[in-house]
Formats: sequence, C-alpha cells, structure tokens
Amino acid sequence: MNYSRFITTVSAARKASPIRLLTELMQISPPSLISLAGGAPNPNVFPFKRATVAIGDGTAVEIGEDLMKRALQYSASAGIPELLSWLKNFQQKIHNPPTANYRPEQAQMEVCVTTGSQEGLSKVFEMLINPGDNILLDAPTYSGTLAALRPLGCNIINVPSDQHGIIPKDLKKILSTWSAEDVKNRSNQLPKFLYTIPNGCNPTGNSLTTERKKEIYQIMVSQLLQQWGEKGFLEHIDRVVEFYRTQRDAMLIAADKWLKDLAEWYPPSAGMFLWIKIKGVSDTQQLIMEKALQKEVLLVPGGAFNIDSSEPSSYVRASFSLSSPAQMDLAFKRLADLIKEAL
Repeated sequence: MNYSRFITTVSAARKASPIRLLTELMQISPPSLISLAGGAPNPNVFPFKRATVAIGDGTAVEIGEDLMKRALQYSASAGIPELLSWLKNFQQKIHNPPTANYRPEQAQMEVCVTTGSQEGLSKVFEMLINPGDNILLDAPTYSGTLAALRPLGCNIINVPSDQHGIIPKDLKKILSTWSAEDVKNRSNQLPKFLYTIPNGCNPTGNSLTTERKKEIYQIMVSQLLQQWGEKGFLEHIDRVVEFYRTQRDAMLIAADKWLKDLAEWYPPSAGMFLWIKIKGVSDTQQLIMEKALQKEVLLVPGGAFNIDSSEPSSYVRASFSLSSPAQMDLAFKRLADLIKEAL
C-alpha cells in the first residue's frame, strides 16, 4: 500500500540529514578511518561514569564505564541497534506481522524507540495531520492523546464505545457520512485515521505519566548537583572548557601545519568545530563524500549546513571533540593530500 497520500506536506518535505548519512558511512568504514565529521561531545568529560540498577527480583544491572559512555552519547535516530534488533525479532516471533518480510521499498516493518507514548503519539500525529483533517477516536481516551491532537487544528469525531471498546454499528454509521464517491475521489474530508487503544485502554489502565518520568530523571541530576554543590558544578564546567580548549588548540596546530596554503579558517571561540574553507574547490560535496573515504579521513561537507543543501559550498566542518592530537595531525595530512590531488 502507498501511504504517501496520508503524509502531511511538512513531513513529505523532510530529507535525511547529511550528517546522519555520514554516520552510516562511518559504520562501514575500516578502523583506520579518522573521522573529524561527527559533532558528538567527548564522552571522557561526561559526569556519570557507571551505574547499578536494582531489579525487582533482587538482581542488578551493571552499567560499566564504556556502556555509560554509549548511553549518554548521541546514537542512531531510531534507537540503539542492538535494542532495535531485539525488538524486531521479538515482534516477528510473537506477532509475525506480514510487513516484516516486505522489501524496504514496500514499506517493510521498522522499529523506532521513543521516550514514552507521548513522544510516539506526537511524531505520528504531526506526520499525518493537517489543519482541518477529520480524526476518529473513541472517548474517553488517554489525555495525552488529546493534548497532542488539539494544537494541530484537526476535527476530533467521537466514536461511541462501551465496556468492550468501539461499537461497530456506531462506527459504521459515522463512516456512512461520507459517500463512495468521496472515497473514490479521495476527498480531503475523509477521516484521516482512527485512533483507539485495543488492549488495556487508558483511562482504565495504568500508565507512567510524563510528569513522573521527569521526576525520575530531575532526581538523578538533582542528586548529582546536590553532591557537587555550586563549587563542584563550576569546577566541572572549568574542566570541560579546558578540555575543549586543549583539543581546539591541537587542531589549530595541525591545520596550520598541513593546510596553511590550501585552506582558510578562523580559530573558533566556542563549540567543538573548525569551519574550513578549501581554496580552489567550489564544492566539497564530492571531495568529501566520495574521495575522502579513499584517503581514510572524514569531515562534513559545508553544503550540509546551507538552507539549500544542493547549493555549492567550499567549506568543510572538522570536529575536534573525539580525536587525539595525533589523529588530528594525520587526518589533516590526509586532507591536504586529497586537496592537492583535487587541484
């Protein structure tokens, strides 16, 4: 089935982030690749190092330092790969949805992890609903659903329900409002979708509210700040600032050593990036996305940051967050060789 006609204009206009595409390239690149492309903070300055989570059966989950770094670091948009794989396998084993075996171009089943039902609902609603669309749901329903729907300017049509859920005859009666001709012509007034909770309907079921989630998280941060105090927090900030200043200076040294006659840049006053203009190269897209990988160095083409990403850019972005000074030096040597070959 082609679902594109249900997608809002805004959602249909969304394109994959060029930086996310670079992440995929990094995952298939050899270990010798030095990436200056990622905008990820250095995990060595994260304040949380390890954790022990007590389980109800008396056991505990240990989150070591390496795993904690992964947990606090940026990850794939859909979720941690291992978790996604486990969830997809579980769905296939328990429910065996037919779409699981579809090809990607046929709308193959995918899984996306959210931070609770509210985020998932908001993503789906904003993807599907234009102002004025008709939406069917059976009330009373989860208040978060209503809160997510109301700002979108849709018409919410209540379908009667009883102790067994939606009453089929009433649903049929409501749907008969629209004629077969409306369906054939795909009238904009046709209901966009039906929202219902088939199992454990809320408000009759239990849910962890957004407010309570916030309380659980505010507890972790509050406990850390209470332990540190203002002095400890400011000392942590100073350590982070000094770390990134040292990293920046190392990158500037490497840039001055290898790129002095090939590129231009200004020392950054903050952040974790060096914005470099390559001399004699009108557009860095092909240089980085195709040729740079052969040299085992990766940066972000400047076009990724333009309003129109197809507009040529002679810039590249280099990150000094994660690489060591030696890696920065080698990376800029490889970049210099690449530029010389391109000129």
